[in-house]
Amino acid sequence: MPDITFMPGGTTVSVPAGTPLHDAAKLAGITTEVPCGGRGICGKCLVRIEAGRVDFRDSGILPKELLEEGFVLLCRTRVLDSPVRVCVASQLAGEKGQFSEAAEDLLMIGKTLLPHVGALSPLVEVRRLTVFPPATGDGLSDLDRLERSLRAASVELSRRIPLSILASLPSVLRKNGGLLAVLLDCGRGPAHLLDLEADGPASAYSDGSSSIQDSYGNGTADPVRSESRNGMAITGREDSRNGWLYGLAVDIGTTTIAVQLVNLTDARIVGSKTAYNAQISCGLDIISRINYAGKAGQLEELREKALTTVNTLAAELADFADVPLSGVSSASIAGNTTMVHLLLGIPPEQIRLAPYTPAVYRVPDLSAAEVGLAIHPRAPIHFAPAVGSYVGGDITSGLLCTSLATDSENICLFIDIGTNGELVLGNRDFLLGCACSAGPAFEGGGIEDGMRASEGAVDRVDVHRDTGLPAVSVIGDGKASGICGSGMVTLIASLFSTGWLDAAGRLDRTRVCAAIDTTGRNASYTIVPGEASATGKAIRISEADIDNLIRAKAAIYSACRMMLRSVDMDFGDLSHLYIAGGFGRYLDLESAVCIGLIPELPADHFSYVGNASVTGAYMTLVSAAHRQKQLELAERLTYLDLSVEPGYMDQYTAAMFLPHTDIRLFPSSGRQQET
Repeated sequence: MPDITFMPGGTTVSVPAGTPLHDAAKLAGITTEVPCGGRGICGKCLVRIEAGRVDFRDSGILPKELLEEGFVLLCRTRVLDSPVRVCVASQLAGEKGQFSEAAEDLLMIGKTLLPHVGALSPLVEVRRLTVFPPATGDGLSDLDRLERSLRAASVELSRRIPLSILASLPSVLRKNGGLLAVLLDCGRGPAHLLDLEADGPASAYSDGSSSIQDSYGNGTADPVRSESRNGMAITGREDSRNGWLYGLAVDIGTTTIAVQLVNLTDARIVGSKTAYNAQISCGLDIISRINYAGKAGQLEELREKALTTVNTLAAELADFADVPLSGVSSASIAGNTTMVHLLLGIPPEQIRLAPYTPAVYRVPDLSAAEVGLAIHPRAPIHFAPAVGSYVGGDITSGLLCTSLATDSENICLFIDIGTNGELVLGNRDFLLGCACSAGPAFEGGGIEDGMRASEGAVDRVDVHRDTGLPAVSVIGDGKASGICGSGMVTLIASLFSTGWLDAAGRLDRTRVCAAIDTTGRNASYTIVPGEASATGKAIRISEADIDNLIRAKAAIYSACRMMLRSVDMDFGDLSHLYIAGGFGRYLDLESAVCIGLIPELPADHFSYVGNASVTGAYMTLVSAAHRQKQLELAERLTYLDLSVEPGYMDQYTAAMFLPHTDIRLFPSSGRQQET
């Protein structure tokens, strides 16, 4: 078998002839981006063959000069029967986990997001009770006695009991006079016994009362003492070795994953973290990942990448809060339909093929061990129900944060702006949803110097009308490392409103501007010069980058307009417009209207709801009422497939200009251009 050596690290692996070079790189621990899903059209897995021969199937993307210098694409190359030395041109930055410490994550700590909800009702309950001791001739087993004690506490136990719990019963019941802490899943019919352990002495109870240890029915006192608050133990983590008092709220986004650690006794958020979804190395958008998952072994790779991201974030949060992962006893997960399929290892191929039928909309009851979450193995996992192939559980979660989940008569529009644009229109009488492919531009993906809205990102650019030079704002007030989606929106709006960018997205070549560089038919704009950036490299935006963002905004706006037209409405009929997604947190309304991303409405018609998906996951984690409401929303929502709607492509094409081909839709922008 030929040896393949990857430079500059010098790692060597031996693989059979015919092995894809991308597989050899993975075997060597080399991680490279494949945003196109391995179709050879993005050029991100570019490498140079320094010695040896390979079989490269040219996709036509590499220019002749690079081919002559020995450059190939990992995803289009196979190993021949000879040693090869490969120089990796680039690797995915931050895949090993650079977790966001953004201000919004830190500000979440200590908050309770459900002031309007009465008694909490998490997915699990901890009951503390005393099981009466065995007596000669009573004919009762240890399990019989446990069931009777739970029944006296108004808990009917399911007969489905893990064997490991049955095996531990004799020792646990006799360890501390029958004092028990019992972990139960009471949310779905008869209670499921998830775990139990010997509890502390009676003095551990917060009110100082003693537990009754008389035989059942033979004493003068109630044989069962069950201490709880909202179904959870009231005396804190020290009352049980494992605690079991914490849960996870998780948003599986195409670009980012967000996790919150929640104390289930009071619904308080004890930690919040966000990171890039490690799957982005296998494709920037849903379709690319579906294509990637279709190759042997790569569906499991995608699953492992998502799980690794979630489990790493969970471990970081548990360590931060000094909570054992075994004490995390439940989780609520929201994500779009494809992300949930990939997380569970379910083939997603049918999602992109007519008639676009996923394997599952409403995921059945699963445990953490079945899903692969590194928390209590029997922890119940709630998945937000999906509605369509491209309107998933992230939307049914997000709606919980809006008036669309109430009895309001007002017509409202909910927009989740991310890699996919998902929209819901309606009120108490109807709900209509649709989705469009916006691409990753709003989250910094697919942009040469793009990045997430985290420390070091340029989040605002103002362009001088006369000189064309930029004035920038950077998150964290340090040196810039790149530009985030909201920064791009303000930059393009400012370039357009000052006349340095035309309606088609082309930079002005007729005037002299030190920030505009023209090379042949292409032009770029320097946002931050190299000497002022954190990387030493100039931060630029090219006309190709601008075109990506114009396409993304056109997809969002045209989907909104098409959905309104389907019910004989227009933007003037809206009482409110909710903007969700991490991108929306920093969005400047005036700039968003200027480029035609959102309609021109009064400012008080807009509300930012941030990452509504993870907030909805939090709400369903701690509240049965919200779990029921979420299910009702999913059942009411009608899915509109834009791909079969006549006229949608006309709407999209009309929105491919700044702000729109019909300037009457944006009168303020038109007045700006005239001045």
